[in-house]
Amino acid sequence: MARAGHGWSGAAAAAERGEEEGEDPLDARIARSGCLEQHRQLQECMAERRDWRRCQEQVRAFGACMARQQQQRQ
Repeated sequence: MARAGHGWSGAAAAAERGEEEGEDPLDARIARSGCLEQHRQLQECMAERRDWRRCQEQVRAFGACMARQQQQRQ
């Protein structure tokens, strides 16, 4: 299945591989957060269903992961 999602998916994949040239700051943050898998699952759901309301499980999982990372940094 082809990956689709927001325009940053290519940069997220590059960040996952350790490439930094032209890296989007948001994708770099996601990659460093440890939430890249949740982000990928959310992107795949959005590509398949084309409606964020039908991807609430993935939205919650990604949000919870990012919140945990934010709390750990404080």
